[in-house]
Amino acid sequence: ATAALATDRHRLTERLAEHGVTVPRNATPDQVGAAVAGAVARAESALERVREERRRAAELAAVVAEKEHEAKVAHELALRLRANAFERWLCAEALAVLVAAASDTLMELSDGQYELALGDRTGDIEVIDHAEAGLRRSARTLSGGETFQAALSLALALSGAVARGLDSIFLDEGFGTLDPATLDTVATTLERLAAGQERMIGVVTHVPALADRVPVRFEVRRDTKGSHVRKAGS
Repeated sequence: ATAALATDRHRLTERLAEHGVTVPRNATPDQVGAAVAGAVARAESALERVREERRRAAELAAVVAEKEHEAKVAHELALRLRANAFERWLCAEALAVLVAAASDTLMELSDGQYELALGDRTGDIEVIDHAEAGLRRSARTLSGGETFQAALSLALALSGAVARGLDSIFLDEGFGTLDPATLDTVATTLERLAAGQERMIGVVTHVPALADRVPVRFEVRRDTKGSHVRKAGS
């Protein structure tokens, strides 16, 4: 029995040593218990330190991510503010807003056929033709009347952006260069536009066919005595 007890004690001592707990060969049960309790306390303390370090590591990771974002923003600002890069960026942003506003107007004027967009590569103004399954093409391919609608949409968007307080807009687009079919499109466009706008839209023209389509107009005539203004229409 004594030999068996000695063998068990030896095995226990070896097992404890494997886990970093050292006890004398002839240690009493109380001494073994105290050694094990001390080892458990040290292990729990080490575990708590690891947990604290992990928590601190998570906090530092969040700080690093925040600083990386700030550095990215600072780098982007440095690029934008370098030389005339900021001016180009600001103009590009303003153009995008302008084209978006003009696109809404053009969609109404063209009965939903045309939409304006900026080219991804060139930055040029393009049209999206919904009558051709959303085909994108250069705005230069538009017909005369369609070009007028697009130009008018851009002009209205620009006036809305820089002069929101104005109650009236006057257009002088060189109507005398338009053929009869295009002129009819222009007149129809202006009529539809005037019906849906709170602002007054005035047209300066020397073309009688267009002037006759304007319900309220003022005619300027010149004779030997000078220029005279006469109200015409309703």
